[in-house]
Amino acid sequence: MKMRTIRIHAYGGPEVMQLEEQALPLPGPGQALVRVHAAGVNFLDIQERRGDLASQHFYQASGISVELGLEGAGVIEAIDPEVSHLKVGDRVAWAGVNGSYASHILAPAYHLIPIPDEMSFEQAAAVLFQGMTAYVLTHLAYPIKPDDWCLVQAAAGGIGLLLCQMAKRRGGRVIGITSTQEKAQAVHKVGVQDVLISTLADQVQDVRRISGGQGVQVVYDGIGKATFEANLDSLAPCGSLLIYGQASGFIPPFDLMTLMEKGSLFITRVAAYHYLRDPQQASRCLQDLFTWLLQGQLSVKIDRTYPLAEAALAHQAMEQRQTSGKVLLLP
Repeated sequence: MKMRTIRIHAYGGPEVMQLEEQALPLPGPGQALVRVHAAGVNFLDIQERRGDLASQHFYQASGISVELGLEGAGVIEAIDPEVSHLKVGDRVAWAGVNGSYASHILAPAYHLIPIPDEMSFEQAAAVLFQGMTAYVLTHLAYPIKPDDWCLVQAAAGGIGLLLCQMAKRRGGRVIGITSTQEKAQAVHKVGVQDVLISTLADQVQDVRRISGGQGVQVVYDGIGKATFEANLDSLAPCGSLLIYGQASGFIPPFDLMTLMEKGSLFITRVAAYHYLRDPQQASRCLQDLFTWLLQGQLSVKIDRTYPLAEAALAHQAMEQRQTSGKVLLLP
């Protein structure tokens, strides 16, 4: 039998993505073969494809012949007999397993998370990676307190919409920033009243106005270089800037004295797994996400879906900022 997978053999635009066939592998020690029903598309995948991360040691980019995709959901078709906590036929999801743009994936069993029967594959693939990131940002890296002013950049994106909802659940007062009026409507739908259009607003002035002159206690930012200075100037004294991505590029080195001059500010670059190393904490995060989603307390907007063969179109739409919410591939 054959499996289909999206691979690249050189860095570049969406056109470098190729749909290839290869022999269906057999599970090795501690592994499971999963039939992929839905795979999540993240901006991190786009940066991997373009080569943006090749010089970053943290990402350990290998260069040529890369299989794309980090998350998905599906059904176990074969499994190492020594694995006891999962079995063939189980519905599972995963995050952080490379090669998820595929019809099948060979994954370490410890990465696979059973999903409730009442949860669709699409919901699971849409909420896992971005939901865990938003949870860590709002509950662990900077636990939002009631009445905290919170600024969310790219608020209509997949993570942005989840950040807005989780911040409000914790009693935060949210200001969202997005690029168009249409995307602003998506942010309003999750309960955010104060939404700024980045092309029309003066971020610093408008954030100060909305927050009564004080600025915000926390900024959540996945854009990076383009928004860095405005984010610092939007913070209240002793405020915190939490960066979780670099869609516009990496932030260059800067003088730490700037943080003191602007009000003894805090800044961190967050990777969710650092906060979820404790299995009990990771389990609590997943339990909360699944419970909120199934009870309707958290919504995940799936903006659009594409067949696996059209993965390049999915990347193109995200790069051109045409999407709001989650994009999925359905192999």
